[in-house]
Amino acid sequence: MASCVASSMAVLHLTAAPHRTWFFAGAVQLIAAMGWWMGELGARYVGWFSPPAWAVPPGWLHAYVMLYGVFPFFIFGFLMTAVPNWLGEGRIPRTCYVPAAGLMLAGALATYVGATAGVAFLRWGTGLALAGWALAWSGLFDLVRRTTRPDRRYPLVVLTLTAVGFLLHASVLAWLASGEVSLFRLARIGAIWFFLLPLFFNVSHRMIPFFSSRALPDYPVVRPSWSVPLFTAGSVVHGVLELAGLTAWTWIPDGVMLAVVLYLLVAWRGWRSLPVPLLSMLHIAFAVLALALALHVLQGLVWLGGRAVLGLAPLHLLAIGYFSAMLMAMVSRVSLGHSGRPLVADRLTFGCFLGVLASAVLRVAADLAPGAPWLMPAAALLWLASFGAWAWRYVPFYFLPRVDGRPG
Repeated sequence: MASCVASSMAVLHLTAAPHRTWFFAGAVQLIAAMGWWMGELGARYVGWFSPPAWAVPPGWLHAYVMLYGVFPFFIFGFLMTAVPNWLGEGRIPRTCYVPAAGLMLAGALATYVGATAGVAFLRWGTGLALAGWALAWSGLFDLVRRTTRPDRRYPLVVLTLTAVGFLLHASVLAWLASGEVSLFRLARIGAIWFFLLPLFFNVSHRMIPFFSSRALPDYPVVRPSWSVPLFTAGSVVHGVLELAGLTAWTWIPDGVMLAVVLYLLVAWRGWRSLPVPLLSMLHIAFAVLALALALHVLQGLVWLGGRAVLGLAPLHLLAIGYFSAMLMAMVSRVSLGHSGRPLVADRLTFGCFLGVLASAVLRVAADLAPGAPWLMPAAALLWLASFGAWAWRYVPFYFLPRVDGRPG
């Protein structure tokens, strides 16, 4: 009887706030996603076992799962927590975020089944995930629509970007239904340049100076009005050029984005955050964005000379070193703050963060040293170990009441 009561209370706590439900589902999915990919890499490059016959190319499935099956859980968990705070009112109802997260998690399960069982399951998985995405988006939109606050610009920006992500996600379903490869190419390229990079940059632009001003004395908040539209335009132009087959010219918008990031790195004075590990994680991840863009500029210039020697190194540094590391930093801070715990990153948290950055270095090295195939599963293993240890530390928070006794 006592165990049943405890289980019921744990479920109630898990569904008590959007970030709890979404971050838990996201943690389950990111471990499953990288566990599957590590197994595939081990079979392909190290000979751990004979790989099965996949329903679609495994590299394509990996890209789909990571871009559309992992990051959105954390994006919606963050936005459903942050948007009501930005508006100063309202709350996303449990009847919205719990079914939405459940649909997306069910879609992920169907996708793993479909990896070997066939494209029909992949269609079901994508369809369920899209249904969850649409339900989550509608909850956010309804909150923004009903607010009496005059300034809704920033929530509307992130809503627009998540709507773009939904449409790009829908192109995956269209690819699975029609077999038209160009639709998947649109989804893969668009996810980076039309959806994730503009969204992560927008959130970084708003939150890093804010968090810094709360943790550091006499910290000036710098958010130049020109930086977000200029960076977003650069990201979109890069995506358009890549889709048009003009990769050799992507160094131009990449250079513009790099200039914006370098300006903000100086303006935000990230070096002041080093004594505060939880804050420094945000600044360090943002600095890695500059390195990733610098590699993209170099890749474009080399491509202009007729040689693409960096492979996927720039893309993996962006996806692992910026997206994944920034995700861990942001989610750690939200999880600590909204569980009533001190905003302090312990050694395990910071070590996990460094592990993600090290996995990015290994993955870049794998692209630059094709003669060492073991580097790819090693990078996946380190990424999995880092996020696994991080999940072991943070997932229990979602099943427990706030330590300060407050609701949520």
